[in-house]
Amino acid sequence: MSRDGGLSPRQESILRVIRNSIIECGEGPTVRQIGECVGLSSTSSVAYQLGRLEALGLISRSGRRWRSCRLGT
Repeated sequence: MSRDGGLSPRQESILRVIRNSIIECGEGPTVRQIGECVGLSSTSSVAYQLGRLEALGLISRSGRRWRSCRLGT
């Protein structure tokens, strides 16, 4: 998180990737696809960022897979 309480640039990039994937493909991207798009090679780093976004209520998922994620309201 940034100091002012907003999203970090990386979190904003991840949200953008998710939004674009849902618009273009009808479902969220895989963790690996997100990593490729935002420059993270570690899937655990991507999963950590997704967990932070989920905790903030910006995304949610049905089931255990991140591909099932939806944008929050």
